[in-house]
Amino acid sequence: MKPTISIEYCPKCGWMLRAAYMAQELLTTFSEDVHGVLLQPSEVSGSYLISIDGKVVFNRIDEGRFPETKELKQLVRDVVNPEKSLGHSDKK
Repeated sequence: MKPTISIEYCPKCGWMLRAAYMAQELLTTFSEDVHGVLLQPSEVSGSYLISIDGKVVFNRIDEGRFPETKELKQLVRDVVNPEKSLGHSDKK
């Protein structure tokens, strides 16, 4: 079964649009590699957590920042399809 990406965001912080944008970017890039992207409002203030089938790949609280789109695509690719080329977004 294909993995599901979850984006848990703080609705009180107004991060739903950021989460929706990230979901759109991930679905565009990984449409054939994932089951879907779940947007999940968090009960924890300041939370912005991205996980794949329960495994955290990015935590805003730990990193002290949001992920760049390029960085997030690389993190997701490394889990869902390590052989996939991201074109200009690939690591140098």
